Amino acid sequence: MSDLPIIVAGAGPVGLITALNLRHHGLPVIVLEEDAQLSRDTKAGTILTRTLEILARTGTADRVLAQALRVEEVGDLDRASGLSMRTLRTGVIRDDTAYPFMINMPQHHLEPLLAQALDEAAPGALRLNHRLTGLTQHPDHVVVEVDTREGPQTIAGRYILGCDGGRSTIRRLIGAQTEGFSLDTRYMLIDVDLDLDVKNPRDYPYLAYFADAQEWMILIRHPHCWRFLFPLAAGVEEPSLDAVRDKILHFVGETDRMEVLQRLTYTVHHRVAAHWRQGRAFLMGDAAHLITPMWALGLNTGVLDANALPWRLAWVERGWAPDSLLDGYAREQRPIAVHGSAEMAEAARRAMGKEDARDADAMTGDDWGNVMTRCLLGVRLDPSGEGGWSMVKTRREPIRVGDRIPDALLHGPDGRPVRLHRLLDHGFLALHVADARRRPSLPPDAPGLRHAILSRWDAPLDSGLRDRALLDVGDAARAMLGVEEGTVLLIRPDDHVAAIAPMGPGVVGALHRACLEGQAQPR
Repeated sequence: MSDLPIIVAGAGPVGLITALNLRHHGLPVIVLEEDAQLSRDTKAGTILTRTLEILARTGTADRVLAQALRVEEVGDLDRASGLSMRTLRTGVIRDDTAYPFMINMPQHHLEPLLAQALDEAAPGALRLNHRLTGLTQHPDHVVVEVDTREGPQTIAGRYILGCDGGRSTIRRLIGAQTEGFSLDTRYMLIDVDLDLDVKNPRDYPYLAYFADAQEWMILIRHPHCWRFLFPLAAGVEEPSLDAVRDKILHFVGETDRMEVLQRLTYTVHHRVAAHWRQGRAFLMGDAAHLITPMWALGLNTGVLDANALPWRLAWVERGWAPDSLLDGYAREQRPIAVHGSAEMAEAARRAMGKEDARDADAMTGDDWGNVMTRCLLGVRLDPSGEGGWSMVKTRREPIRVGDRIPDALLHGPDGRPVRLHRLLDHGFLALHVADARRRPSLPPDAPGLRHAILSRWDAPLDSGLRDRALLDVGDAARAMLGVEEGTVLLIRPDDHVAAIAPMGPGVVGALHRACLEGQAQPR
């Protein structure tokens, strides 16, 4: 691999998580942030289960959880009556993930934790007061121009990743126009210190959506405050501080104290960049898709990008895959932004404002399907580009190519519990679903690819399979996957299934090569 770093533009959550993922895969990295400090604005506040899984890969989940408020109930309520229309309890996905809950934590509390982790993994990688002004691409590297306190500088890197937000400089420099629209409606977000727990107890879920035709409201319990989010109609001036207080009191009733800590008003956007790659420059997060969130679809869908691109860059840099592997990033992620999160956010807005009697697609399934969709995002990628993507789960069904593999609890060769996702931290996994007693032949491991057998029968000590055996107690994982014995699943380092096929000589090698070369696999 080259000694040149991969340059990340922007030190928001997507940029920092991208940098941490690059370091996880052994790549040198620097992060350029134009501001003198990390953002102190009150922004995104709910972190979904899927993001926690991705943070776990970077080794930062524990420090984030220690400062967050865990949420295992989401309430959809009618504001006028206060009656519950639907309640989601996240415990229904406890078999699918190590984190069967969401968390509430404001973005300006999250970013310092990520920056601290990056400084431990790559001291000096985060460079504040570095405003990117120019970009020159060469066949094997890029050169960026930056303004710093010490004056203009040039920095060379292998790639430049634009995680620099809705007003992205990288997007402008690569000539990527945005497509979409902005609404006249704005949102107002207010963080308030008040007691709704003890002196003035209210039985609100930690994450509650109050639907109302006149003015809907979202209520979020943060570790240090309560957050209120509501729409401002087109042409209406931003309310005064006194008007904000009156609005909150009208909503929650009298309290013994109330202090407005922060407030922010922002415009509703549905804008996506026309292209996400030009040579060695990539767009990620809001720079690629500026979708004003509902149901926490902003930061969390950006983190999907931070999970999707770094492993591809690592495989190309190590010589394990051709450059064409990088094209799969935008091919797979763009539909999720253009049609998935954008359409789901708009459906959620309509449901909140009671503008449409039809239910949002994300709420048409059973309890498991609804929680999978709104906590784990229900993402099925479309590696073949044939239209098989999805962001909605309605019920449990057999695993398909492109699905996120469940993070099943298994037992490794030493008998200790092991989560399936931890086996994907450093490469592909070929998971052979078979009877270990029958001693199936497994190919040798290869760079970036390991093989394991999934069986409810423990591998005998003389089978030659013991160090590659995963004990599936009660056949639970196989049943969850919905596959038969004699099946092999090829799973990528981002937890998504690359291929499913019958076991046989040479099968995995062919599937692996096809995946790295970007060839279509059956869905």
